[in-house]
Formats: sequence, C-alpha cells, structure tokens
Amino acid sequence: MERRRPFPRPSRRRVITVANQKGGVGKTTTTVNLAAALAMHGVRVLVVDLDPQGNASTALGVDHRSGTPSIYEVLLGDRPLDEVVVRSSESSGLFCAPATIDLAGAEIELVSMVARETRLRRAIDGMRNEVDYVLIDCPPSLGLLTVNALVAARELLIPIQCEYYALEGLGQLLRNVELVQAHLNQELRLSTILLTMYDSRTRLADQVVHEVKEHFGDRVLSTTIPRNVRLAEAPSYGQSVLTYDPASRGSLSYLAAARELAERGVDPAPRGTAGSARDGAPSGPIPTGGAPVNGHSPAGHAPPTGRGTGAVQASPDRHGPPSGYGAANGYGADDSYPADDDRYGTPADGYDSPGGHAAPAGPSTPDGFAVPDGPMVPGAPSTRDGYGRPNGYGPHGGAAGPGGPNLNGAGR
Repeated sequence: MERRRPFPRPSRRRVITVANQKGGVGKTTTTVNLAAALAMHGVRVLVVDLDPQGNASTALGVDHRSGTPSIYEVLLGDRPLDEVVVRSSESSGLFCAPATIDLAGAEIELVSMVARETRLRRAIDGMRNEVDYVLIDCPPSLGLLTVNALVAARELLIPIQCEYYALEGLGQLLRNVELVQAHLNQELRLSTILLTMYDSRTRLADQVVHEVKEHFGDRVLSTTIPRNVRLAEAPSYGQSVLTYDPASRGSLSYLAAARELAERGVDPAPRGTAGSARDGAPSGPIPTGGAPVNGHSPAGHAPPTGRGTGAVQASPDRHGPPSGYGAANGYGADDSYPADDDRYGTPADGYDSPGGHAAPAGPSTPDGFAVPDGPMVPGAPSTRDGYGRPNGYGPHGGAAGPGGPNLNGAGR
C-alpha cells in the first residue's frame, strides 16, 4: 500500500536542474528514475534531455535519432517546446523533450545569439502542456547548456557519487551557481543533494557520506542510492529501473528518494545570492579531511559496545564480528589484560574460561600445565618438558627421586 500511495502534488510547477560537471555520477540515472517514480504516483513530469548523448531519451524509450524534433530546435528558436515533447511509454504522466547529436554544436551556435543564457527558461515558461515537475538532465560540463539549465530552474539537485573525485569538483560547480544567482537567476538555490553509487563495503563511501551530510545538512536526502547492476541494465531495454525490476534495491531506493523529494515540497526562497542567509547555501570547496567521527556508518550508528576504539570499526552492514561483541578477552583490539591486577588471576587450569577445571595439586610450569611425572636427576636443572628447578627441588620442597614425592604432589 505504501508503494501505491500517491505522491503529493506541488502547489506550483517545480523546475529542477540535475547537474554535476563530473561525469559518471548518476545524473541521467537519477533524472530518469526520479521522473518515472513521480509519474507512477500521480504526478505529471517532463524530462528535458539537455545532454547531446541523449541517454535520458534512450532510458525513457524515446526516439532521438538525428533529424528528430528535439530540444536543439527549441534552443535555437525554431520550434516551441510543446512541439518536441513526446509521451514516454513508462507512464501516461511522463513526457520527454529528447536530445539529438545536433545538440553538440548548439553551444557554438548560441554564442552569437541574443539572450543565449535564457532561451530554455523562455521555452519552459511558454509551454502550454501543464506538468507538475520539469527535470532537466545536464551534460557533464559547465558550458552554455548547463548555464541555460541553471537559469531555467528554481531548484538545483546535485547527485554526488560516494567517492573522493566527486567531491573535488563540487566547489567549482557551487561557484558557478553563485554567478548565475548574482547575474541571471536570483531564484535558483541548491535544494537537494542525492548520494549515489554507495558501496557499503568501503570505508571511503562512509567517509564521503559523513562529510557531505556534515557540510550540507538537511539538504541531503536521507535515502542513499546503492550500487546495483539493475540500474545499469535497465537503459539497454529502454526502461527505467522501476519498470525493469521493481523489486531491485536500485528501484526501491529511487522510489524512496522520489517520495522524499515530493514530500519536501520546497517553496521558492526569497531572492538573494549563493551562500547567503536566504538558504544557507555553502560556497567554495567542501572540506575533505578527516574520517567520520566514531566511525559512523551512513545510518548514523555508533560502534557497538564492547569493541575497542583503537581498531577500525566495521559499519553495521559490513562483515565483521557479531554486533555487540569485542575481542575474545572482552577488550578492544588494542587492549591487553591489566598488569598486576589480582582480579585477573590465572585460573587453576591455566585457561581463561571461567568454567575450567582445577589442575591436580602441586606446582605448575609457566605454561599452566603440571610437570609430567618422572624422576629428576639430583642437581640437574631440567625435566622432561624443559622446565626445571634448581637442584631438583620443586617450589614446595621435597627431593624428587625414587621413593620421594613427584612434582604433582602424588605418591609414586
């Protein structure tokens, strides 16, 4: 029932640009699957494919061969947006403005045109087709196509791959957002961060999650998209992962992220500049030093009680010692038994198990075992197991030899 419950519709059209100049972070996958999830739950969505590769068009099953009416003609002013919009087979409420290879030359052609940065915004504003969401898939660059997308939108969604390189270029993207806000679109704001390609087996993924959440706060969706082979397979069938394999981890994760995005219902913020008090948007590079405090996992769980703090802790979803148990002696990996602590005396049998049996009466050797029976040579410092006593005497007195007591305290 939870999966079928309709998503809330926004009070006004939400135009969201999905951008990150680093390639391979999941921009197109995020755009397509969020759009499909929204459309399957009673929301009308338009996907604008602004990437010359046309991958979003492919994933939605929309033809984007050269010569097909596309977003390229819209940017050049040859067609209105309504004429190039095609309904996707994914859902009756999902539409796509496809991209063709012709879009690769659009940046050069737009350079000499008047108001080249605002062409996409004017096209969306003039659209007659009523939709609740417009999701714009950007190319992996900070060129004129991406600038058009930033000017057209009120919200910016940044997918961040859970790896170090994805953090490195984020500062430059935020500086470009500041420039767009200051000169072209004061309504633009960074509203959403989505962490993608999370691999629970690596500490690096945990560290990236921790640092991004620490820096961006509640703008980071609580849902994290895991690495999942179904996400990579679905586009080859011209489908979103929600249609291709609804029960997969990737499908369930994007469904949860879409619901979270819809329920946030972010209202446009007051006019201002990037990083101002209007939305607290940070600017500049993200701090990248230091590991997560207390070794937190993405779920925010602290290390289980009983483990030492000196050793690297496994997050709750990693393989490691059972939760709540430490090393075999009850201490952490770097701890040892307290020295000269009479609480930890040597058990009678030389083992640490509390239920051990007492050894036979008599002295024991350093390894906790009684000395084997057998005669000792008077004056010789050795026995058969290599542990001897001077002059053949045990610690309790009494000469060892024929007719005398042996070291185990038993008569011969």
